[in-house]
Amino acid sequence: MSYLKIDRVVKSFAGPGGRENVVLQDVRLNVEKGEFVSIIGHSGCGKSTLLNLVGGLMQVTTGAIKLEGAEVNAPGPDRAIVFQNHSLLPWLTVYDNVKLAVDKVFGRRKSRAEKRDWIMENLDLVHMTHAMDKRPGEISGGMKQRVGIARALAMEPKILLLDEPFGALDALTRAHLQDAVMEIHARLGNTMLMITHDVDEAVLLADRIVMMTNGPAATIGEVLDVRIPRPRDRIPLSTDPTYVRARESVLRFLYERHRLVEAAE
Repeated sequence: MSYLKIDRVVKSFAGPGGRENVVLQDVRLNVEKGEFVSIIGHSGCGKSTLLNLVGGLMQVTTGAIKLEGAEVNAPGPDRAIVFQNHSLLPWLTVYDNVKLAVDKVFGRRKSRAEKRDWIMENLDLVHMTHAMDKRPGEISGGMKQRVGIARALAMEPKILLLDEPFGALDALTRAHLQDAVMEIHARLGNTMLMITHDVDEAVLLADRIVMMTNGPAATIGEVLDVRIPRPRDRIPLSTDPTYVRARESVLRFLYERHRLVEAAE
């Protein structure tokens, strides 16, 4: 049994005049425990919709999504989502933003001391213990995303869902956070599903890259295994033949899809 199973999923919305607008059509994907999967495709291909379905923020029209055999039909702490917008509460400190999630998930299952240790452990994972008493307005965008990741990890989810979490950051900050995510994945061995527009990011981080066809009624066009050993170092990888081939494969798929859009216009 697959850890996460997306089985023949269709997602549609009611359009003008009662017409059905099909966003996703017959999406099938199995994700194994500990796997890092990136989903890539052109705008409008339903990437974020698919992530929201896995997160339980939307319900499938037909088909099913199962995590460890249990059907996903509502949000839950077993699926933590990190969005492009960090969504931190501005009046709370870094520590208290993470504490909010820990209190919600663990309640009375952990003592006050255990919860504090757990919060500090997760802040340490993203190298943010030094800023634990600062508020979001006092730290950079990259630091805010680190706190968002710490808050998500502190929920001890079965799967971490990342919706273009670095899309609004500058290139250098983005690179540092990519390295941080690789370090976290290596240390915890957790399951990650990430939406991205960035080909290099997908190849650098993922074990597999899921390439979506164009919308409407998008589906999975190709799935690429990224056979690059871990740990990965971005500098030597830039000339690594396996990395270059994987990058070319994704780019070719995306350019072919782009030509289909232009031909239809």
